[in-house]
Amino acid sequence: MVLAGVLSGCGNGDTLERFDGPTMGSHYSIQYVRHSAGPGPKEVQAEVENILAEVDRQFSTYRSDSDVERFNALPADSCQIMPGPILELIRVGEQLSVQSDGSFDLTVEPLLNLWGFGPQSREEQVPSTEALALVRQRVGHGHLRIEGDRLCKDAAVEVDFNSIAAGYAVDRIAARLQALGVDSYLAEATGELKAVGRKPDGSAWRIALEEPRDDRQVAERVIEVNGYGVSTSGDYRKYFEQGGRRYSHTFDARTGTPVLHNLASVTVIHPSALMADGLSTLLLILGPERGWDYAEKHGIGVFFVVRDGNRFVTRTNDVFERIIRGTNQ
Repeated sequence: MVLAGVLSGCGNGDTLERFDGPTMGSHYSIQYVRHSAGPGPKEVQAEVENILAEVDRQFSTYRSDSDVERFNALPADSCQIMPGPILELIRVGEQLSVQSDGSFDLTVEPLLNLWGFGPQSREEQVPSTEALALVRQRVGHGHLRIEGDRLCKDAAVEVDFNSIAAGYAVDRIAARLQALGVDSYLAEATGELKAVGRKPDGSAWRIALEEPRDDRQVAERVIEVNGYGVSTSGDYRKYFEQGGRRYSHTFDARTGTPVLHNLASVTVIHPSALMADGLSTLLLILGPERGWDYAEKHGIGVFFVVRDGNRFVTRTNDVFERIIRGTNQ
């Protein structure tokens, strides 16, 4: 998780406005610089909440009337007309799945439910080999196809956009803020965020990267961001322990099981909050070695936190540090 921080300031008649509220079972917050003729917070909040309501109607796995849950309820060999944003994110998910050799996959909802992490879960538990094998038959991006404005499936797969929907929402909000004439803002939804411009006093938006702890929030590092989305994925919020082993809600779709490596969290900084969101999950699935190699190959700015016994070790790459230095200049 990333913690959005802001310091108040003033100058040139500009003011710093802020508001927040519930969304997607979590929270959103907006901070923006209002110029003298700029839109007021009530107008901006209404625009933001319209976007968040639309995203919820389309992507939520916790409401039976959402577009994705109506599709998930369909049997194999079915199709459903879908709004453009869902088809767009299906394509993004396919891209990430191909680039990770199938480790990242949007169709893991049956696995989440089986292990106790999904919206239809009963209890957290390690499933039997037989139950796991049965559910894995309903997992795999290859079971999906797009036909015009329809999403189709040849198996009873269930799609879960939780790894990219919040980042998509932040990008939508950022685009709307720009259209309203807001050129400096920090937009955050469920921990995914994008920061553009500077505060009224000229200082940068400062983001605290959280240490991967489940007992309290501690900043591991504070960075200044301008023009980028930031996303952190970790295994430290949702997990259970059984038989002396720790099982998190981060799944490798190829095995159908939670990842068991020692990479505790990944932060990605990227011009797109959507891609930062998806890539942070992808890299967390791949682990400390494969994930690092992937980031280096694709030029992705990353901040890794790795468990080493009872302590954490951090690692950043040159792309990440260059982006941060560019903001500070």
